[in-house]
Amino acid sequence: MPQNHYLTIGNYGETEIVIQKSRFICRAKHVRNEEEAVQFVQDVSKKHWDATHNCYAYLVTDTIQKSSDDGEPAGTAGRPILEVIHAKDLLYTAIVVTRYFGGIKLGAGGLVRAYSQGAAAAIQAAGIVQRLLHQEVIFTFDYHFMGKMEYELRQSGYLLDPPQFTDRISWSVWVPLGEENKLMEQVTNWTNGQAQIQVGRTEYRDVPVKDS
Repeated sequence: MPQNHYLTIGNYGETEIVIQKSRFICRAKHVRNEEEAVQFVQDVSKKHWDATHNCYAYLVTDTIQKSSDDGEPAGTAGRPILEVIHAKDLLYTAIVVTRYFGGIKLGAGGLVRAYSQGAAAAIQAAGIVQRLLHQEVIFTFDYHFMGKMEYELRQSGYLLDPPQFTDRISWSVWVPLGEENKLMEQVTNWTNGQAQIQVGRTEYRDVPVKDS
């Protein structure tokens, strides 16, 4: 059974930093599996075939993760990138930091700081989201309940699909898994028990998280 919630990044983020004349192009991508992570690394490496290094790390689940220094001294690039992903408790995240050498050596400590900074910048560009497992609940009701339903549902803070208008109104509401019964009871009260209630799909929905 899937976990109800986890932290990951938004779909894609890209930024660039310059440290001691070296360019670091930092990219982060949300991936669904290891195959997508590998493909992302290959695509960036192909695009920047002329770069000095394309260092990366990805963490899909706790048991599926990998990092590479791509020619930088061992432990100075891939591992620091991976540690930043771990530190922010992210899953399903791939990061590639591309370096164009600027002529000034950074030393081992400088490289660790540079690639850590690059990974953090890529994550910030993508944004962190909490992926929560939501339950769809579909309410069907007569038009004279629309004013009350619209007011209450928009006050609720739940995720709302656009209402569908036919001979009656059908409205899909997405609630965090486990909260659906509470909402059903509320809607029953708002409509004097006259709303038809149907449980729909279960899927993950993203909620933005402020990165500290």
